[in-house]
Amino acid sequence: MKILVVNAGSSSLKYQLFDMENESVIAKGAVERIGIPGSVLKAKGNGQEKVYEQDMPDHKVAIQLVLHALHDEGIGVIKSMNEIGAVGHRVVASGEYFKKPTLVDDEVIKTLEEKTFELGPLHNPAAAAGLHACMDVMPGTPMVLVFDSSFHQTMPEKAYMFGIKYEDYKAYGVRKYGAHGTSHKFVSQEAAKYMGRDPKSLKIVTCHLGNGSSISAVDGGVCVDTSMGFTPLDGVLMGTRSGCIDASAVEFLARKKGFDAARMVTYLNKECGVLGISGVSSDFRDLIAGAEQGNARCKLALDMFAYQTKKFVGSYAAAMGGLDCIVFTAGIGENTPTVREGVCEGLEFLGVKLDKAANNGKNTGAIREISAKDSKVKVLVIPTNEELVIARETLALI
Repeated sequence: MKILVVNAGSSSLKYQLFDMENESVIAKGAVERIGIPGSVLKAKGNGQEKVYEQDMPDHKVAIQLVLHALHDEGIGVIKSMNEIGAVGHRVVASGEYFKKPTLVDDEVIKTLEEKTFELGPLHNPAAAAGLHACMDVMPGTPMVLVFDSSFHQTMPEKAYMFGIKYEDYKAYGVRKYGAHGTSHKFVSQEAAKYMGRDPKSLKIVTCHLGNGSSISAVDGGVCVDTSMGFTPLDGVLMGTRSGCIDASAVEFLARKKGFDAARMVTYLNKECGVLGISGVSSDFRDLIAGAEQGNARCKLALDMFAYQTKKFVGSYAAAMGGLDCIVFTAGIGENTPTVREGVCEGLEFLGVKLDKAANNGKNTGAIREISAKDSKVKVLVIPTNEELVIARETLALI
């Protein structure tokens, strides 16, 4: 069976088409600038690449062009839409309304749009737009929603609750939900396979480090805690997000800067993080270059990021009562040796010992072991594959 995975943003749409017989990607691409002049689809398939430049005023038109590319005479990989058995849609926020991948029907759409948009205002409306576009263009094809937060639904109350009035939690659903769940699930399972161990026997900390970053504690194959909170703003500082900050400091800053609540949220999400600390960039390559040239603020941003990540690793080892493996994944986790070294440095008391030569080795796109041979804790670099998880979850559901 072939499964199409769609990841829709407000003005973008990424897709991959999987042949689930061998879980191979047979076509993929990305649409940029939906609803903006200069719309473009960059598509790959049949060993070729093609760029489509045409006006795409909405997601429906973008999906129509994607489907056209999938059976294009040159790069096409299917002859009919009937070859696509189902579509899996990535959705960021589920609240407490969806605890697992869900087959779409009218009631599901109603709940998605009426209950979750305020929990994921930047992402969920875009996902819904992609969903409606696919339903319009592919009537009768099963649609499945796969949520970033599903993997974190196993957290116990003591981990996901905030110290607010319990009645307010029940009334408004204010609690920790987490994000990047498909990534944390994939790399923790891959780590267990690599180690030749039953996931139920392992205590793993997974570090999904990118422009958005989150760390999760995976005990016995299930998530027991994660760093992102009610929204993806919480946790470690990130590219432009502040991460953890005292709520009173937020109110203080808002008064000093004359910001209302909405403007303050934008400030914390878009203007802070390593960009705000360094004053240079949210791109870690720029920060490393700046630090090497003596820019103290770039070095501070890097040090803060590694330090905060290390604190989560240590606290999760304590929460799980042990640690068997640390996994680094995503753009920074897979490609930035200095960050990995900074996180592992000082964790020797937990049994972590890094092989610096292996850590500085080339990213091969495969699983790499970067811990020393006598390290009691495995340290792995594992390329994430969120799309494959979505495809698997979609196939399993239908």
